[in-house]
Amino acid sequence: MPGNHISVYTDGAASGNPGPGGYGVVMISDKHRKEFSTGYRRTTNNRMELLAVIAALEALKIEESEVIVYTDSRYVVDAIEQGWVFTWEKNRFKKKKNPDLWMRFLSVYRKHKVKFSWIKGHADNPENNLCDRMAVSASKNLNVMIDEYFEANEAAEVNTDKNEFFTAGQN
Repeated sequence: MPGNHISVYTDGAASGNPGPGGYGVVMISDKHRKEFSTGYRRTTNNRMELLAVIAALEALKIEESEVIVYTDSRYVVDAIEQGWVFTWEKNRFKKKKNPDLWMRFLSVYRKHKVKFSWIKGHADNPENNLCDRMAVSASKNLNVMIDEYFEANEAAEVNTDKNEFFTAGQN
């Protein structure tokens, strides 16, 4: 049923950045409300901000829904509203962080009619504040997910940096 209107509030958090992280989502449509969150063992704040939006859009059951996403993440809002992510996509996300999530985002984003609205974090928006509390709580949960892409690539970046350092030092 096209024309389904949904308000989505999202927030992400990471302690240590990188460190334990999580996201929180509140979805509202007419009389329906859904709240959920997920924690991760090691990740970044930006990954959690973006993953919150992805998780919300993936939770939609009806394609071509009209969605407005309220987020305090300039990273997410500007990447879309300024069109940067589409340029990154054309360049195959070369030298961009979080390509796995941006590709996943674009796939689900294109199934709906999505608009973004930036809201100030930790201000007077009760839904955003709830998302923040859920994200922080999820990050502290003992039963957390593993951000496999981040952890694998973080290790590769550290090893590459060390190898380059030692190689350079040997010359």
